[in-house]
Amino acid sequence: MPNRSSTTGQSSTTGTSRATGVGRVLVVVYAILALAATGRSIVQIIERFDEAPLAYSLSALSAVVYIVATIALIAPGAAWYRVAWITIGFEMLGVLVVGTISVIAPSVLGLSSIDPFGRQSTVWSAYGLGYVLIPLVLPVLGMLWLSRHRPAPVDGRA
Repeated sequence: MPNRSSTTGQSSTTGTSRATGVGRVLVVVYAILALAATGRSIVQIIERFDEAPLAYSLSALSAVVYIVATIALIAPGAAWYRVAWITIGFEMLGVLVVGTISVIAPSVLGLSSIDPFGRQSTVWSAYGLGYVLIPLVLPVLGMLWLSRHRPAPVDGRA
């Protein structure tokens, strides 16, 4: 159960999962994106890898990021908290970089167009427009959630 600090107003966890309350919704959305990105990348790599190898490799990378982020949000402890920050921060960077490249110079990624629903698009193409911009919004929500649910210090210091 999260402990409420009366001095900081931030909650902390003592070995419990951060996946409580709204955090459960966040975890479910991350898990759904993990499944979607995994399925998409497997199909792209098996059926047409030669069309856009970089883009399809980025789809696989996004799948790994979503899987690790899901696990890190569920798992208790300071180490997993840091893993969550790293993966969600990397996700945000990936969405911004891949999204920008896919819009400005899609050929750099091996894409023939910027169509976010196209055959060659990735989860992060056009900032996740093919996924209703969830990949763009989700890391922001994830970072907000993490900033408000820090693990309690092990030694009892604030």
